[in-house]
Amino acid sequence: MENNKEIISALNWRYATKAFDSTKKLNQNELGLLLDAVQLAPSSYGLQPYQIVVVSNQEVKEKLKAAAYGQPQLADASHIFVFAITKNYTTQHVDDYANNIAATRTIEVADIQGFVDTMKGTVNSRSQEELAAWNARQAYIALGVLLEAAAIAKIDACPMEGFNNAQFDEILDLGDKNLTAVVIAPTGFRSADDAYQHFAKVRKSKEDLFIHI
Repeated sequence: MENNKEIISALNWRYATKAFDSTKKLNQNELGLLLDAVQLAPSSYGLQPYQIVVVSNQEVKEKLKAAAYGQPQLADASHIFVFAITKNYTTQHVDDYANNIAATRTIEVADIQGFVDTMKGTVNSRSQEELAAWNARQAYIALGVLLEAAAIAKIDACPMEGFNNAQFDEILDLGDKNLTAVVIAPTGFRSADDAYQHFAKVRKSKEDLFIHI
């Protein structure tokens, strides 16, 4: 972006798209941008305790539409990003991450053992229910990055929680992967007939939203 005004303009331009133009698809560069952005999203400790299923197959999208109470975005969007958290989260996932750090930075795991022990302590101190809530919060951070990157690139998106999680898990075989869907974001390009794109954005005033201390 050339200046800050362009960023704010892009965020004003974006909205939760209700109707997508089914004839318009993301090209490889546009999809690649979104994948790169989500890959770079921050997460606690950098663990990324989730995976994202990117759905473009029309038959699968139709099934997901049915599991999302018939909402048309699921079938008409170009791609659906399904954010799925790891269900049974253990210290083995920490070890996998530690090995990735060591390989990426050309060091030994022993060089970061203190960090590894801290992460394992956090995992061991929480129940699976607490870990699931924690992991979901990390997925939502990645969702936020997706929405901002899409807006800057003039790609439409709609964050959604209105779907049957169990049915999504079954359709996408997430259970076999130790995953469960928590939030989704259809992406693509808005339909010219979507009236919501013309509505003024309603937000709290800065005075009501921010508390300066």
